[in-house]
Amino acid sequence: MTETALPTADPAPPQPPNRQAPQRSYAKLAADESREDFSLRYAPHSYRRWSPTMVASTALGGIAYLADFAIGASIVFTYGFTSGFASILCAATIIFLTGIPIARACAKYGLDMDLITRGAGFGYFGSTLTSLIYASFTFIFFALEGSIMAQAMHEVVGLPLPVGYLLTTLIVIPIVFRGMGALAKVQAWTQPIWLIGLVLPFVILAFHSPGSFGDFTHFGGTEGAGSGFSWLGFGLGTGVALSLIAQIGEQADYLRFMPARTEQNRRRWNLAVLAAGPGWVIIGAAKQIGGALLAFVALEAVGKTHALEPIAPQIEALKPWLGSVALPAAALFVIVSQIKINVTNAYSGSLSWSNFFSRVTHRHPGRVWYIFLNLAIALTLMEMNMFAALNKLLGFYSNVGIAWIAAVAADLVINKRVGWSPKYIEFKRAYLYAVNPAGFGSMVIASTVSILAFFGLFGEYAEAFSTFIAAGLALILCPTIAWATKGKYYLARPNPVNGPDVVLAEGTDITATHTCGVCETAYELPDIADCPVQSGPICSLCCSLDAECGDVCTKKPTGEPVLMPMPTVRRD
Repeated sequence: MTETALPTADPAPPQPPNRQAPQRSYAKLAADESREDFSLRYAPHSYRRWSPTMVASTALGGIAYLADFAIGASIVFTYGFTSGFASILCAATIIFLTGIPIARACAKYGLDMDLITRGAGFGYFGSTLTSLIYASFTFIFFALEGSIMAQAMHEVVGLPLPVGYLLTTLIVIPIVFRGMGALAKVQAWTQPIWLIGLVLPFVILAFHSPGSFGDFTHFGGTEGAGSGFSWLGFGLGTGVALSLIAQIGEQADYLRFMPARTEQNRRRWNLAVLAAGPGWVIIGAAKQIGGALLAFVALEAVGKTHALEPIAPQIEALKPWLGSVALPAAALFVIVSQIKINVTNAYSGSLSWSNFFSRVTHRHPGRVWYIFLNLAIALTLMEMNMFAALNKLLGFYSNVGIAWIAAVAADLVINKRVGWSPKYIEFKRAYLYAVNPAGFGSMVIASTVSILAFFGLFGEYAEAFSTFIAAGLALILCPTIAWATKGKYYLARPNPVNGPDVVLAEGTDITATHTCGVCETAYELPDIADCPVQSGPICSLCCSLDAECGDVCTKKPTGEPVLMPMPTVRRD
């Protein structure tokens, strides 16, 4: 990278009185990007050293979780095969379509889900609520996956479940502490074991009990739903399956390290982003249906309660070929699967908590400290046996999650195309309003109405289809509010560089750096804002952590936007 000085211009624009803040020295862990992974920043091109294929395989390694097995089995056991199968496919379609624009934006701009949300209709503080929604997704599913892993340990060695919960929590800390590099290695090393364990039970079932596939399609569930189609069962089942919609955020945490798209890698880049972004749900839906099948086959042997725990159906499926080895083989598969997903849950949770607390407290001790907060909440949920309330918990959560994701997707697909929203993603505090009603308002309204419907206020059909209400309202309200406000609340003032998809007119590429006037560290241009208080460049994180500037850059104290002169730029 080359150091590029900000040019001066004459005449200089009006500026407020200068305040030279003392140099900020970040805590040791916060300053170590090998662990920090640019957790609150744009991921610079110089750091994106992995190939598209490597990023995609690492991201897909995180979908090894067995919650899909438990969710699919729970849906089919409750609503029967026909309604359950339809609801799983419907939810997968919605998740896939909303995930496409989000995945492409994260990979293109090098931003995680929180930073994308800021610039996609929510505003700087408006996205704080979505950071909590995303954090809750990570610790809910960490608890769910940890419970499954503890169940496997209990089956194999008789380890008490409370002790198992603690062990499953502690085991991921050393990996997550080291960041993306360690996660990539773990996902690569464990992938062969996971693939064999995933496929083998179905191969054995096909040879040993081929008739079970046909019998499964006539399964009426364990709650008397019947094998026919039910609109109520379809709606409720879709709501449970849609609780996984926020998984795109975890995929985004990897996709932000995708290298720049070029003419040479364009095809591989597009395929990798599609596979690692929305493509996860294709495998996820197959796992939900497969998990339901294994649970159905094991139902008579182990009973309903244990059939919903992935370890028991896995053991029963392996017994015809592996005999006494089935138990340790199944346990190995479950433990490997849960480590693969829970390192991702813990990693993504640390990112979302970092984003939340940096805005609320104006402090950032480092991403790694928030690992412990996320895991403490997850461990508490496990000890409270949240696995027993799976359907209700996930059904409620999906109303909020889908309102958020649908609003972001609506901005990326509709608002940016018709010009109601900037064409690029602006994530820096220096250019954003605190709250943008287009995305934030649509999410709050959509989730509030859908939650009221979920609790039965509008009748049983509205209760069953509450997630559809959330998605529909968010998709309609986001562009409607943006149109009504004429996109006023997207930018508090113009950004003279217009985002990270630009190159300098003089031929200097975007990896040119500017030195932040506060921390005195060089960052690539997309991570830099022009600060009137500092009378010079400031990095996005120092800007976020400033508690004394009063946001004068967005309040236009002189009646005009205060701009630091920047290079002339052109779009690629």
